[in-house]
Amino acid sequence: MILGGELAALNAALLTMSFYYQSLGNITTPHYKRLMMLLSLIYILCEQHSHHRINDRFVRGDQMLRGLLTSTFSFIVLSLMVLWVFRWPLMTWDYMLPFYGFIVSFIFLYRWILRQCIKHYRKNGHNTMSIIFIGNIDIASELYSRMDTDSTTGYVVKGYFADEPCPKVTDGKYLGKPEEAVAYIGEHTLHQVYCMLPSSRNELIRRIIQTCSQRMVRYNFIPDTFNYQRHTMAFTLMDGTPVFSLHNEPLSLVGNRILKRSFDFIASSIFLATVFPFVYIIFGLLIKLSSPGPVIFKQKRSGLNGKDFYCYKFRSMRVNSDSDKVQATKNDPRKTRIGEFMRRTSIDELPQFINVWLGEMSIVGPRPHMIRHTEQYSQIISSYMVRHFAKPGITGFAQVTGFRGETQELWQMEGRIRKDIWYIEHWSFALDLFIIWKTVYNAIHGEDNAY
Repeated sequence: MILGGELAALNAALLTMSFYYQSLGNITTPHYKRLMMLLSLIYILCEQHSHHRINDRFVRGDQMLRGLLTSTFSFIVLSLMVLWVFRWPLMTWDYMLPFYGFIVSFIFLYRWILRQCIKHYRKNGHNTMSIIFIGNIDIASELYSRMDTDSTTGYVVKGYFADEPCPKVTDGKYLGKPEEAVAYIGEHTLHQVYCMLPSSRNELIRRIIQTCSQRMVRYNFIPDTFNYQRHTMAFTLMDGTPVFSLHNEPLSLVGNRILKRSFDFIASSIFLATVFPFVYIIFGLLIKLSSPGPVIFKQKRSGLNGKDFYCYKFRSMRVNSDSDKVQATKNDPRKTRIGEFMRRTSIDELPQFINVWLGEMSIVGPRPHMIRHTEQYSQIISSYMVRHFAKPGITGFAQVTGFRGETQELWQMEGRIRKDIWYIEHWSFALDLFIIWKTVYNAIHGEDNAY
């Protein structure tokens, strides 16, 4: 249904644009009809893995937007390739920008309207699901509250069974002890049960599961990790055994690693073969004139899986004995005049494309830290080393969201680590492209904390 509606939106956009193109006299109606069929097939192919989840009961706006960007980006790239192969007569920016802009706008509007209709439909009492909770409600108090108060999700919370009423839940829906839940499930019409009972009460859990199966009620288990871990976890089955992983890593998938590495290799090869030689000659001369010493500064830093590597940069400071110990500050006297400019515009980082080409770094990833910082902060911040689950990057999510430059306070490093881990757990190719764009934008406009 959703895909059918999107195809209708796509073809509505194409039909609307056809009047504009036909007025130009460069394309015939039969030719345009074949184009519509071809683009529809391409869109179906790209939509197979978009996971936009419009009809999910819990879906955030950013998740829907990410799904739209993912599917439309692949659709645009693939369709452009096909149109180029078949020598589409209007392959110019003047025509293609409004063409794709109109298509994306139509599809976005369709998804937004459909999402609002689904929420309104559920809010009016349609497509609802009656549910109960069993066990320590503290574990799922936020989920319970959202289901109970947000009518657009379509959940109707009948109440909860626990050893005693929970002070966090004041809706008066305490139904009794967990043992009483079995009889309640057998006597009432329910759709789902959410159980938080510990494994020590396995006999009661078995009875609840058996009753749910007999009554065709879907059973859901929420693990008791609230007391020691409030972090998002990933679930998988290993030879039939359920396993929860603390960190969800999209880059643990071979296909994603190949995609990221292919982009890194191609982009770094093009840059090193075209732009970098000119940058090296110009800034190499300026660096030599500013102070004696090498053009390229190399420093040991922590990389993937904690392995050390030599990170390359244009030298922005006078040669000194504290380069591996003391972090650069805003008014650091060691910096040269050209070094100040290179740091502010991130030009000093450009030799790291060599590290990217060698496979030691990625264009986007957590910034590599000095060995001394790794040794220091890994003892203070428990999750610090998690950032090494991915290759370090020339730029990163933390750097484009306010955590760039000197870390004077512990909270600044903790914030950077949280951003790095978020990036590792939410990686996507579209996210990398956004970070690259944001980095270029910041470099053009300059940053006060870029030193």
